[in-house]
Amino acid sequence: MCGIVGFIGTQQCAPILLDGLSKLEYRGYDSAGMAILNDYTGKIDIVKAKGRLKILAEKTDDGKAMPGCCGIGHTRWATHGEPSETNAHPHCSDDRLVVAVHNGIIENYQEIKEKLAREGFRFYSQTDTEIVTKLIDYYYEKTNHNPVESISRTMLRVRGSYALGIMFQDRPGVIYAARKDSPLIVGQSEKGSFIASDVPAILTYTRDVYYIGNLEIAQLTQDSVTFYNIDREEITKEKTQIKWDAQAAEKGGFEHFMMKEIHEQPKAVLDTINAYVKDGRIDLSETGLTEEDLTAVRRIYFVACGSAYHVCLAAKYVIEDLTDIPVEIDLASEYRYRNPKLEKDSLVIVISQSGETADSLAALRLTNERGIKTLGIINVVGSSIAREANHVMYTLAGPEIAVATTKAYSTQLISCYLLAMETARVRGCITEEKYAEMLKELGLLPEKMERILADKERLQWFASKFASARDIFFIGRGLDYAISMEGSLKMKEISYVHSEAYAAGELKHGTISLIEDGTLVIGVMTQKDLYEKTLSNMVEVKSRGGYLMGLTSYGNYSIEDTVDFTVYVPKTDPHFATSLAVIPLQLMGYYVSVAKGLDVDKPRNLAKSVTVE
Repeated sequence: MCGIVGFIGTQQCAPILLDGLSKLEYRGYDSAGMAILNDYTGKIDIVKAKGRLKILAEKTDDGKAMPGCCGIGHTRWATHGEPSETNAHPHCSDDRLVVAVHNGIIENYQEIKEKLAREGFRFYSQTDTEIVTKLIDYYYEKTNHNPVESISRTMLRVRGSYALGIMFQDRPGVIYAARKDSPLIVGQSEKGSFIASDVPAILTYTRDVYYIGNLEIAQLTQDSVTFYNIDREEITKEKTQIKWDAQAAEKGGFEHFMMKEIHEQPKAVLDTINAYVKDGRIDLSETGLTEEDLTAVRRIYFVACGSAYHVCLAAKYVIEDLTDIPVEIDLASEYRYRNPKLEKDSLVIVISQSGETADSLAALRLTNERGIKTLGIINVVGSSIAREANHVMYTLAGPEIAVATTKAYSTQLISCYLLAMETARVRGCITEEKYAEMLKELGLLPEKMERILADKERLQWFASKFASARDIFFIGRGLDYAISMEGSLKMKEISYVHSEAYAAGELKHGTISLIEDGTLVIGVMTQKDLYEKTLSNMVEVKSRGGYLMGLTSYGNYSIEDTVDFTVYVPKTDPHFATSLAVIPLQLMGYYVSVAKGLDVDKPRNLAKSVTVE
């Protein structure tokens, strides 16, 4: 979503803000702006621009035209009001006494706007951020210019989600921050203090960060940070050190972050396996889940959005096949609105790369309120879901910059495999021999992923033929259907080709009417027991003029009698086939996007971390 960066220190601020905002471009945005306290005039200067960050850089001579050592910057992803210079952040009070940037959505902004209008306030934009800025200004006057009290009173009044960076013109050398349900961190170094909505923005300058908690306020000066709760009581927080460095967030010679991250999947998978497999056994002690906990589970509920939801689809097949536990899955955005009936002694698993996904976080909180045990499968240490879930299983994907997830998805799959296998073992659903055999095969996945990546040029050639495709369909059964869903999402989100995934057996129930001469249909067939059935569905498509790509395991060479193009992946335990089959589908989406000349890492209208509902 939107990006926030703030700095107060010993150096000119604007170049640091521009650098930090450039590290957040992957989150998606349509406009950008900065507010700097001018060292010469004592006034706050604001410059905003519609479009890419380079326009803001050009308007400010790469920041050199905005003198000052204290400022806040923002990249906006429109929620209220069209993308425009007027609607871009920062927003300010009429006299620029209060200036703020904001991520999130203020749900009762209209009610607050009407109240402020009655008090004589006027408005220049269509945004909820201007409303919250002027509400802070309203309370600032009411509290005799007390920053912390005016912010806390604003927080008590507004409903919704927010991360706020705030400056007061009569408080030079100080930046304030506040948050609720939208990520915000504070960093410190010898050069000064920082705020940011994500780690990469400040990683060049410091790896020492604090995570601002829900309904908390931070006051930053050049050499100190003070935290308050919403009651304005000073609180202490522990500093966290980020383990990965700035180089991990660079392209490393690849043309795009997405391709770099596709190639990082073998290592990310290996790191995640090694975190939980010790001496030939799965060890979940770091999650806090005991053998007794796994034995007592009566039902598992998965909740997630987007690609993480597709992980849940695969996990359902694996867990139900290996164990005696029934599994349900929910889209997080729908979970709360169906009044879920949660059985006692159940486990609700929430999967999110960022740990800040708004719908997933809301689902977690509802579950916690009902007293049901929760597990978060998360990639970001210290994120909201990681802090609020009863148990946490971290994936070791490292920083993922491209909007379209690849390695985070793969490590989430691995986490679900490990959980399924260990649950099956402690419940006596699989033998020790089967357990050991599966662990051995799991350990071979990174090497097999490398083999797939070594043969990617064939896919590049094939994908380039479909750069002008209007529709692409994916079909599969069982786990192959789950992976088809992810392949279809990758295709549509970065190449803008209309793409759908269908359970292969559903084709004849209406969908087959969409097949025309030359329509590309990708059939995923890694499951031995379902191979012939799906191949029969491919024949049905071919008889109606479809152009067929088959994705299957080595050894199924008879497929070439039916399909027009075949991609083979190494054989593995069928429960793990999804981890191998996803790579060619990721590459297909990537290469079609590149062939069309699109911005692979920053597809239109999308954001990396969806922190609004």
